[in-house]
Amino acid sequence: MERTRSSRRSPPPKKRSSKPRATIESLNGDIICMIFSSLGFFDLVRCSAVCKSWNAIINRCKLLQLLYCKLHGFSNTSGSSMRLHLEELAMKHHRFALEEGRIDIDQWKAHSVGVDQCQMKRGLILTGVGDKVMRLWSLEGYKCVEEYSLPNAASLVDFDFDESKIVGLIGTRICIWRRNGLRSVFPSREGTFMKGLCMRYFDPEAVVGCEDGTARVFDMYSRKCSQIIRMHCAPVTSLSLSEDQLIISGSSLGSIAISGLSSDQRVATLRSTDCTGIKTLCYNPCSRLVFAGTTAGYASCWDLRTMKSLWETRISPNVVYSLQHLQNDTSTLVVGGIDGVLRVLDQNTGEVLSRCVMDIGSASSSSNKVSGVIERNEGRRLSAGCCIDRIPKTKRPPITCLAVGMKKVVTTHNSKYIRLWKFNYSDKYL
Repeated sequence: MERTRSSRRSPPPKKRSSKPRATIESLNGDIICMIFSSLGFFDLVRCSAVCKSWNAIINRCKLLQLLYCKLHGFSNTSGSSMRLHLEELAMKHHRFALEEGRIDIDQWKAHSVGVDQCQMKRGLILTGVGDKVMRLWSLEGYKCVEEYSLPNAASLVDFDFDESKIVGLIGTRICIWRRNGLRSVFPSREGTFMKGLCMRYFDPEAVVGCEDGTARVFDMYSRKCSQIIRMHCAPVTSLSLSEDQLIISGSSLGSIAISGLSSDQRVATLRSTDCTGIKTLCYNPCSRLVFAGTTAGYASCWDLRTMKSLWETRISPNVVYSLQHLQNDTSTLVVGGIDGVLRVLDQNTGEVLSRCVMDIGSASSSSNKVSGVIERNEGRRLSAGCCIDRIPKTKRPPITCLAVGMKKVVTTHNSKYIRLWKFNYSDKYL
């Protein structure tokens, strides 16, 4: 029997209202100002960073100044004192979040083989070393926004980036990838240097730490080596540069040497008491402190103003691979190593404030077309007396590199995956 179509007609589509939909952009500036005036101080600061129009309204109405005066009992205040207070408030919020906040961890597949280095700046994460490609990720949805291939069969050793370029150490040469797609490699094969182990740059110079104990300074625009500085009698394993043109380098024998970009010799030497190799370095220009992690699990600190050691703490029985702090933060230091525990230290005393691992049992996942499957986990904090060896290694794979942002840390683990640790802390406790 032949089927017949139903004679029932579908209801006519609803007509769209010609009345325009109300959005916050369509509201009068005075109305938006009234809405903002009901917010707390920290929420108001967040709104001022959303877009230029909101920032202009908040500044024009002097909402932040008025609320700041109200909170502190002042009749008037200058813009500079308020900015200092905002920065102090942000750093305080960051420290409390790292030390006590709830931890959420997002994990996603970033590369086809193990990746062991990362950098994070301006809402972007750069990952690489392992396969023949570097990838730039947006923190918004973990989208891969750009990809950079290595020339020929060269191996990527180290890298860093800014808003216009990526600078990488590939074997015995330096490569610059412009964000507009252009690429340049130098020096020529005839002018290559001894094997490079680490690299940092501060425009216009790039500095390479070499296996022969030297630091070689290159002008990235003339592509020429301008200085060869004898830093150590052992391989240079880590580097840090300062705005006042200081080169700080660590060696496999445990010493830290300091030189200037215009000098051909080291000008000072620091030495840790455990005398094991320096694996990682970072420098805080705000406090003039140098931090180092060693192959024996020590974290150390020196004051460059006095050239004296401030503290040294053995935070792990194994290698410390990476340590970093948030720019302008003088209170906390985040440390990771072979035991896979993410530690938060006090910059001024070396005290371990918190130990964190991922709680595998809390996993959930979501997926999208851009970044694939995003696995979400909770983090948990370990008590001071917790035996780390009893924690399964699946919860704490080695942290080969980390980078610190505001209330967040990105880590690599020599696997295909990268993790973003997000630390949340309620404003009401500030």
